[in-house]
Parts: sequence; structure tokens; C-alpha cells
Amino acid sequence: MADPSSYRPRPGEIPDSPGVYRFRDEHRRVIYVGKAKSLRQRLANYFQDLAHLHPRTRTMVTTAASVEWTVVSTEVEALQLEYSWIKEYDPRFNVKYRDDKSYPYLAVTMNEEFPRVQVMRGQKKKGVRYFGPYGHAWAIRDTVDLLLRVFPVRTCSAGVFKNAARTGRPCLLGYIGKCSAPCVGRITPDDHWDLADEFCDFMAGRTGTYLRRLERQMAEAAEEMEYERAARLRDDIGALKKAMEKSAVVLADATDADLIAVAEDELEAAVQIFHVRGGRVRGQRGWVTDKVEEITTGALVEHALQQLYGEESGDAVPKEVLVPALPDPVEPVQQWLTERRGSGVSLRIPQRGDKKALMETVQRNAQQALVLHKTKRASDLTTRSRALEEIAGALDLDSAPLRIECYDISHLQGDDVVASMVVFEDGLARKSEYRRFQIKGFEGQDDVRSMHEVITRRFRRYLAEKEKTGEWADGEGLTDGARHPNGDAAPDDGAALTDGQELTDGPALKDDDGRPKRFAYPPQLVVVDGGQPQVAAAQRALDELGIDDIAVCGLAKRLEEVWLPREDDPVVLPRTSEGLYLLQRVRDEAHRFAITYQRAKRAKRFRAGPLDDVPGLGETRKQALIKHFGSVKKLRSATIDQICEVPGIGRKTAETVAVALARATPAAPAVNTATGEIMDDDGAPETTADAPGEPVSAGTPDERRGQER
Repeated sequence: MADPSSYRPRPGEIPDSPGVYRFRDEHRRVIYVGKAKSLRQRLANYFQDLAHLHPRTRTMVTTAASVEWTVVSTEVEALQLEYSWIKEYDPRFNVKYRDDKSYPYLAVTMNEEFPRVQVMRGQKKKGVRYFGPYGHAWAIRDTVDLLLRVFPVRTCSAGVFKNAARTGRPCLLGYIGKCSAPCVGRITPDDHWDLADEFCDFMAGRTGTYLRRLERQMAEAAEEMEYERAARLRDDIGALKKAMEKSAVVLADATDADLIAVAEDELEAAVQIFHVRGGRVRGQRGWVTDKVEEITTGALVEHALQQLYGEESGDAVPKEVLVPALPDPVEPVQQWLTERRGSGVSLRIPQRGDKKALMETVQRNAQQALVLHKTKRASDLTTRSRALEEIAGALDLDSAPLRIECYDISHLQGDDVVASMVVFEDGLARKSEYRRFQIKGFEGQDDVRSMHEVITRRFRRYLAEKEKTGEWADGEGLTDGARHPNGDAAPDDGAALTDGQELTDGPALKDDDGRPKRFAYPPQLVVVDGGQPQVAAAQRALDELGIDDIAVCGLAKRLEEVWLPREDDPVVLPRTSEGLYLLQRVRDEAHRFAITYQRAKRAKRFRAGPLDDVPGLGETRKQALIKHFGSVKKLRSATIDQICEVPGIGRKTAETVAVALARATPAAPAVNTATGEIMDDDGAPETTADAPGEPVSAGTPDERRGQER
């Protein structure tokens, strides 16, 4: 626990200007980001007598080891910078609304030649119109099914669309009138785009125009005694009205507004948002957050607005935002919303009438969401806490292991040896911290040596990060064989993690500005998948690096025994133990992650062919060659002139391809490990002369799975 006076800035050093400040811990991680109209006055509040601080604020300032700030010109700039840094650094003590689901939207891809109506989640894309969010995907599909009678817009995937265009036959929706079948030319691209635009207008709330037009057409058809057409139009009108009934009118003046309500207690807060467009509720979403800092309702609303509109612009920000309490001060937030929209935005508390009544409904939803969340989380928190305490007691740890790292080795009969590292914090998987390694110190199968190499590489990086932050003197804690990163004895581990940039060291390791670093945080407990030999190897690696404050244990699959270093007998936890169940989950997750990576590497190796070694031959021209000749076998027997006939292949490239294929020794027949079939160069299974069509066996599926580790 740090003393705030040890890093308190000198008097007069803090400017009396608007700005954003950051508290960092001893590892240089940003743990809190805040903004202030006057940095001097705001920061002075953190360095008063600890007894006068709120308990959560006291925890933050005693966890921090330094504070720094950035001066900006206006409060609006401070608001924008605060949002950017919270998003970038993910500070531990800031309010972060966590969404328990990815809410689905009804999306229309207006950026395509033939726009498609579909359900979309996640990041919004440019050129796509979104409606929602909805609570459930089935609600979107029900609405779309009703509207396709009137607006038969394409809903099929790109693959189905191309297949229909190739065969000249539309899908079932095209036959029953719920798709205009642009795939077979029943409608021109411009007409289909107009149809999709009308669909968007209807979803945006401009419903009266289409209803009146259909009613007029129905009356004209009846006058002309075209009763079948009139009946179809009548059914279309009914479908539109039924779709409209799914979102009842809540505000009679066709208002576009977002209503935000907050329900809170001392520890947590729930936020509910209703999106009203054209007077109808078009979407709903909700968030829950831990109140890790002393915060008012107005500040919770401000954070909700940042989360809601931080990535939005234009019409996605409504003209009116109704809230239960206003941020203090309100002017910078209102100006920021206006800049996001590009026109005036009203941020206010509803006082009377329909809007106040609707706000009460949103408030009830927020209260129910908070009650439901606390009911779910109570048992979950209790279980996780009990599991961590049981592990601490069984392994004789000083405290509960809040961060657990687990390692597993995977290979197939000694080939493609890889390792995985998974991280659990507070008993929950933290997938952003997962890492994967290629074993490169030796060839062949040796789980014990592999475990020693992985643990050494991971914690050598940890020591290197500590050295960068200056937490210990040069050389302290490192043995002669582990000098890193400046010594010559240790190899560069930058290539340890491959095949997936999100899982590699990447540029974050080079960042000294507090961004999350790949190996900077030590665990309290290292778990290895294995028994006494693997545990001994992991402990030996830590001893060689001079690390003596990290506990190690292993979980053997056979009897689910927990092994400790230098112990001849395992620790046996009861089968009903929550601690054992958590260790099993950690171990199984490490095994899943390792074997997934190993299989991906093996599949990539099996896909490699002789054309991969031809210099200057990219993937596009390789595919063109295979498509033209049908297989590598036929390409190998082709002449240079025949290879030159392939579009994009010149004579020099053709000669290079011919020489490379001539030098390459035909590989042994590949075996499809899923079916046991022997494959030739054409990709087709070979058959024996005695039994045509019967594949050669490569063992039963159970036998093949037994070969994987």
C-alpha cells in the first residue's frame, strides 16, 4: 500500500486549467482516468487526509504510485480525451458499463449492389443502415418476415445469392413472393435499391405514406374488379399494421429521443436505455457497472452518454436525450453531443406528460435489471470466492490467488509442438490475456523440456518488463543464464507467439506509456497440466530466473490430483470442492486453447504444396494455375507454353514454376485423418483395385484422437 504523500506533486506544480489526469500503479498501469475544469482543485481533493476520503477513493490513491496530467483548452476537449483514454487503458477504478450480451440490430447493407436485410451484431460498418437494437434476434426476424410481403428485399447470404445466379433458379423466398429475386434478374439493381430504401424509410418511422398508397391501390383494384390483386394488397396492409403493432406508439408527436434511466445502490448501478424513433420504441439495451469510485447519478449518466454515443455520429445521436439527472457541468456534455450529431441536441430531465411517464417505465426496467443482476451474481460471487479460498488453503498460500495462469503442451506424435497460456482473474477467464507459444528450443516430443522452455520464456519477459519500469536494479533476480533483454545469453522471444496478431507480443511490449503489456503482470499461482515432472520443470524454470514469490502446482488428469513442487505426495481435494472445480476449468481451458492452436498449425502444414516455394508466385496466381490445370499433378506434366496460357502467367514465371515442380519430389500420398482416405494430387481419394471406392483405413476416430496430446 502506497502513501499518497510519496507521489504528491509539489505546490504550484499543478496548473489551474482544464485537463485530464491519470493515476498509475507501481507497474506503470493506468488505474484511473479523470477530467477536471481545474486540475489543481480536483487533484488537491485526492491528497487530503485519508480518513476523510471515501473508501473507494482511498483504495485508489493508496494503490496508485504516481499521477500525471494533460492540459487541454476546453472542457469539451477534456471530455473527449477522457473517453479516449478510458477506452484505451481500461482503468481498474473507472466506471465501465459491461454489456451482458451483444445486442442485435436490423441492418440493411445499402453499400452493396443488391442491398441485403439481415441481423447484425458487433461493430457498425460504414454504408449500412441500422435499426434497433432489439432485445432478441427473433423479434427482428418476425418483423422482417411480415415486411417482406410488401418490401421483398434480398435476405440471402452472398454464397446463396451467387449459387442462385449461377443456376438461374431463385431460392424458396423468390418462389413464394418474399424476395424480388435480383439474383436471376427479375428486378434491376436500381429498382431493388429503391425497394431497400423504401424498407428503410418504413423502419425509420415514415409509415403513413406507404399505408395510404396501398389503401389507394387496393381501392383502385376493387373498382376495376381486380379482386385478387385487391385481396393481396389488403393482406399487405394487414402485414404492415401488424409489424407496426410490435412497436407501440409511446409519444404522439413522432418524437426521436433516447431515454436513459439509472438504478443504483452503494456497490452497483444499472442503466437502461429506450430508443424512441418516430414516437415508437425501436430498441432497448441495458448495462450494469460496479461503482469502484465515489460517483453521483449525474456522473453515471455522463459515463453512459460516453459509452452510448462515443462511436456514433449524425442521426445515430437523436435530437433529444432524456435523463434522470444532469451531469455537472452539463454544458460541455451537451456541446459534445451537438458536435457528434452535427446539429442541436437537447439534454434534459422530463418534467411532465408522456415523456415523464415513459421515463418512469424505463426507470422500472432499470430497477428490475439491477435486482436480476444481483440475484444472479450473488451465488456466482460466493462460489468463486469460496473456490479461491479453498485453493489458497489447500496450497498453503498467503492469500487467495486472484490471477491464475495455466500452461499446457500439445502435439501430434511429437510434431507441431505448441503450448498455451490461459489467464483467470477473480475466477473468470480473461481471454485478452491468453497467449500461445511454439516450442523452438529442441525437436521432438518432451513435455517436461517444453514446459521448462515456456515458463522460462514467459517469466523472462516479465522480468524484462520489471527492468524497464526500474522496479529493481540491473541484474537483480536474474541468474547468469537468464540475462535479458540486454545480455547475450537469452535469445529474443519476440517470435514466441505467432499465427494471430491479437495473441502475439506486438507493439504493446514496446509501449512505455502505460498501455496493457503482454507479460507485465505476474500471477499469484501457476498451474501446469501434468503431474510431478511438469511441476518440477516449471519450478526449476522459476528458480533459475530468481523468482520465488509465485506459487506453482500441477493438476494430473488421471486422478485429478494436485501436485506441488518438492512434494512426494499429491494434495487430494474432495470431488465436491469448488476449488478443484475451478482448477479443472482452468486446466481444461488451457488444453482446449493449446489443441486448437496445434490443429490449426497442422492443417496449415498439410495445405502446403510445391507451389508455395516458387518465388514471386502469390496466392492469386497459384489459384489460377490450379483452376486452369485442375491439380498439381497435371500442372507438373504441362509444358512451359501450356503454363503461359494461364492469365497472368508470363514466360519467365512459367519457367520458374516448371523448374520448381521438376525439382520437387512428389510427396507421399496424404491421408485424410477424418475419413482414412488416401488423397492424390487432385484432392480425390485413391481406391484399391480390389475394392473400388472403399477408402484405406487410417485407424478408428478414437485411435486417431488418442494420438493427439
